Amino acid sequence: MTFDSLNIIKPILESLALEGYTIPTPIQLEAIPPLLEGRDLLGSAQTGTGKTAAFAIPILQKLYSKSMPTKKEKRIKALILTPTRELAAQIQDSFRTYGRNLGLKTIVVFGGVGQKPQTDMLKAGVDILVATPGRLLDLMAQGFIDLQFLDFFVLDEADRMLDMGFIHDVNKVIAKLPSKRQTMLFSATMPPLIEELANSILVHPKRIAITPVETTVEKIEQFVYHVAKKNKVELLYSLLKDKKITSALVFTRTKHMANKVSQALFTKGVTTDAIHGNKSQSARIEALRRFKAGEIRVLVATDIAARGLDIDELSHVINFDLPDVPETYIHRIGRTGRAGLSGVAITFCGEDEYGLFLDIEFHIGIKINVIKDHLFAITPTLQKPMPKPPVMPKRRRNPYERTNR
Repeated sequence: MTFDSLNIIKPILESLALEGYTIPTPIQLEAIPPLLEGRDLLGSAQTGTGKTAAFAIPILQKLYSKSMPTKKEKRIKALILTPTRELAAQIQDSFRTYGRNLGLKTIVVFGGVGQKPQTDMLKAGVDILVATPGRLLDLMAQGFIDLQFLDFFVLDEADRMLDMGFIHDVNKVIAKLPSKRQTMLFSATMPPLIEELANSILVHPKRIAITPVETTVEKIEQFVYHVAKKNKVELLYSLLKDKKITSALVFTRTKHMANKVSQALFTKGVTTDAIHGNKSQSARIEALRRFKAGEIRVLVATDIAARGLDIDELSHVINFDLPDVPETYIHRIGRTGRAGLSGVAITFCGEDEYGLFLDIEFHIGIKINVIKDHLFAITPTLQKPMPKPPVMPKRRRNPYERTNR
């Protein structure tokens, strides 16, 4: 089935064709028809399934089909709320790409940058607003954003909103929305709080759950190197001598380590940059642009900064540090091997991380290939827990002992 069969208008089909998109993904096939009919939608789908186009195309088409006001009368008709600045910027790019022939205006607002350019754009009129919760609430409180004419609301990456502590802000935004609207909620997982939120804001929604044709662990080659923590940088540099690693996204646990790894590689002549929460938004966007353009070979990132990054044809993911929870491992390695391409995930397991590694293997249900023949190999062992202090027996009080009560 092609996009032509989904009753999409010609201007959007032309934009899709320019991008080389002809066949919709499963979530686009299932979501676009009911959204065009005006139904609410609850979608369970991970990054990389094509969900942005699944909600962007119907919103663009329905807005275009209405009588469009003049520039001075432009009011916010669609709001897309998303947890991170990087994801917000990418969603804006998608709306502009699919709607290039429609004359609709999409802008993005997020924190970490000056607000004046954003408020100037808001004053000039906007049809579609993409925002992160904090900056949106700030601008609403200052009177720059009015949502009373809203027709469409998208809550994207709802579970990540919960993980990052934004759910209170999300509820504040929802309280300001008109009751009559079309609502779409997307979440990779459905914990109880997200189910409760969905039930409170969606009206008879179409429910969609998308699982990839192949699971992440089946379609990606996975390897582990057992290595002492002090030798991880040298091991990484030695692996990068292999020209098959054309692009690598390297995950560290902390912002400090991301900087340290990036700087160490740079001094050895590797084109690299780091993204994390302490970097300015402009620096993060520029680093991502250079990585996508092939100007840098290695991007070092923390999990929060990398959330929502949409990178095509990524050859390798390298877990410099193991994540604390197995689900994060799956999310990390899922960034390679997308769209039918081959992908490789490499994990460095330090002497104090073997327990975490065993948890990951148990969670994904397979044994990860161990590379034993390398210069920095160590024999993995479970670290013994610190002995607990002895529990002293409670002293039995003499009933005849005087107290100061």
